[in-house]
Amino acid sequence: MKSFSSRLLIAALAVVLGSALGSGIAQSQTAADAPPPPPMHGHEFGMGGEGFFFRQLNLTDEQQTQIKSIMHAAHPAMKPLLEQQHQIDLQLRQYVEGTYNDAKVRALAAQKSQVEIELTVAQTKLHNQIYQLLTPDQQSHLKELQASHQTRMQLDAPPPPPEQ
Repeated sequence: MKSFSSRLLIAALAVVLGSALGSGIAQSQTAADAPPPPPMHGHEFGMGGEGFFFRQLNLTDEQQTQIKSIMHAAHPAMKPLLEQQHQIDLQLRQYVEGTYNDAKVRALAAQKSQVEIELTVAQTKLHNQIYQLLTPDQQSHLKELQASHQTRMQLDAPPPPPEQ
């Protein structure tokens, strides 16, 4: 299992590159055996997030150390939010697999939206702190990577449904 900081860096890269949150509520696992999901899906590059991030932006050893330190500092605030989000997803799953209850699903959705607000704030703060460590050239290269990623995502998107 990847360390939390590795997963968090992958998540940071995914958000910086414009990826969306993934939820995965209706998986076929039971609540008891479901592992906590990574905070975001950021592994679409086929290699570890840290290695990709460090190699592509040519980070110095000092920058890598600073980023790891920032991520380590963010861990205590983000971990409970990610766990809350996971628990809410497990609760929502019972309404997918069992008897649906609109009022309870709405209450859980409201709880989840509050957790997602706090996660968004924490992640954006984290990403800003990391971004500020980059040199202007690295920031420019990151923007190029982001544009390239957006292009790939658009090419991979299914075509819109035909109008009727």
